[in-house]
Amino acid sequence: MAQYSRSRLQSWIEQGRVLVNGAPEKRSYLLKGGERILVEPGELPPLRATPEELPLEVLYEDASVIAINKPADMVVHAGAGRHSGTLVNALLHRFGKLSNVGGELRPGIVHRLDRFTSGVILVARTDAAHRNLAEQFSSRRVEKVYLALVHGRVKNDQGAIAKPITRDPHHRTRMTARLEHGRQAITTYRVLDRLEKFTFLEVTIGTGRTHQIRVHLASIGHPVVGDKLYGAPASALNRYFLHAHRITFTSPSSGERITVTARLSPDLQQYLETLSHQPPVAIPQL
Repeated sequence: MAQYSRSRLQSWIEQGRVLVNGAPEKRSYLLKGGERILVEPGELPPLRATPEELPLEVLYEDASVIAINKPADMVVHAGAGRHSGTLVNALLHRFGKLSNVGGELRPGIVHRLDRFTSGVILVARTDAAHRNLAEQFSSRRVEKVYLALVHGRVKNDQGAIAKPITRDPHHRTRMTARLEHGRQAITTYRVLDRLEKFTFLEVTIGTGRTHQIRVHLASIGHPVVGDKLYGAPASALNRYFLHAHRITFTSPSSGERITVTARLSPDLQQYLETLSHQPPVAIPQL
């Protein structure tokens, strides 16, 4: 079936559209020879993203950039098995034309947040703004600050983690910082509050690797609460406790240094209050 990509075939396997001797199997299933394989192709995704009316909280906008408070469980752009309900669909409905540097499936998207990470994300309105912001990210002139609740009591009031990150060779959906090779990654943290079995952190990243904060914090024995992929036990949260709290960048249109803050989402604030049995924790503001 050379007309379909490997990733599309893998998604159909996960959707149960590929049967081996009449039964669905995992992607890792090893064929012995002589099996009968039946493939039911799924609907092909659109070649471009389409507008969709969805709630959208705009934190800042000017002629070149938009800052959105992305809710948890919203995918940033279309991917395997997800072609609607994304941030891009909502952006196109609200703003119409955006930068096309990233292609027609990812208009305006300069950087990303994981599906279950809430908080501030920047979107480029024009191609020139997209290139400008991309250069700011690559040269580390964009400051990104997150809030995270982790398991255990972090020993030091502040610290830094500098470990390379690469794909886990044994678990392809995960990244790892346990190998000596990979892409350079730098994460710093500061303790905001200490609870009985948890620590509330302000985290700053100097690089933007896949799952960076989650991988680095797990590598020092303090996985993010709710992050079962990286070793955290089950919790009452239906996602992991990670929030993109603040971002500082230079506006491509005005040249001004801009700081945008996204308040801690209600579900995370409520969870924090439940653990501490105290009034809401004061989140530092600029």
